[in-house]
Amino acid sequence: MAYYLGIDGGGSKTRCAVGNGSSLLATVTAGPSNITRVGEVRARESLHEAIREACAAAGIDPRQLRRACIGVAGAGREEIASVVSKIVAEVIPGEIEIVGDMQIALESAFGAGPGVIVIAGTGAIAYGRDAKGRTARAGGWGFAISDEGSAHWIGRAAISILLRAIDQRSEQNKNDQAKAETSPLFHDLRAAWKLDSLEQLARAANSYPDFAALFPAVLSAAGAGDALAQQVLAQAGRELAQLAGIVLHRLFAEDDSRLSAIPLAPLASLAMTGGVFRHSPMVRDVFCDEVRKFDPRLEVNPQVVEPVEGALQMARRAESRD
Repeated sequence: MAYYLGIDGGGSKTRCAVGNGSSLLATVTAGPSNITRVGEVRARESLHEAIREACAAAGIDPRQLRRACIGVAGAGREEIASVVSKIVAEVIPGEIEIVGDMQIALESAFGAGPGVIVIAGTGAIAYGRDAKGRTARAGGWGFAISDEGSAHWIGRAAISILLRAIDQRSEQNKNDQAKAETSPLFHDLRAAWKLDSLEQLARAANSYPDFAALFPAVLSAAGAGDALAQQVLAQAGRELAQLAGIVLHRLFAEDDSRLSAIPLAPLASLAMTGGVFRHSPMVRDVFCDEVRKFDPRLEVNPQVVEPVEGALQMARRAESRD
């Protein structure tokens, strides 16, 4: 029997799935494997652990794997793709294909068909394909200049909006400043980085930290009713909707005249994936509300799809083409 492997290598975790030609046999989660963010050594540890544990859970030896499809950010860069391929080849002897994380997410949501996927995890990107096979993307240019709506963006935005609120309140009343400094958002951000004061928080934020690690703190504060945290999450939903709108316009706007004669015909199908969508109902709700404003015919999948399933399916389909 032929066995296949799919991997979604992210900046915060690695998902690995093993299956045969028709069934999913096992799925496991390991540490991060985005080489750009965690380096080659950490990525190797996570990828090897994920492959071995998934194969063990499926009851097979890694040497039995016929094909593997690995989805990672930055796969379009030869230096990243070659390193990932080399790392995986240290564990499995079968054919290995390295593709972008957005490609496996699109596959998971729509198979080989048209649609737009919005990914919001450590980073963020929108990617789509129309019925003619043309593709387009928006966002995903890196955490320093892009990735709007991502966990990194949310963590950085939360500190920024908190400090601005403290500045504004201190001009009015020192008691208001003290109130801001005891807010759920300030408490949770400080606890996430194990800090003691506002000054330490500001210094830490200016030392190139892992802002994505603050995402759970923002969620906690929003759940406790903190208005600033809720504002950040709502804005994240709007930012992600804007990314989706760019791709929708580039791929499907020309179909408007053809579809206008069919009032209920969908303009396109849209799906979402990533930890931000998975863990924040507020981001999901705002995102869905905003994208539906583009066109009432837009079909939005309310469920968060799992990209690793797309990677496994791409591994299977690659063999069928041979």
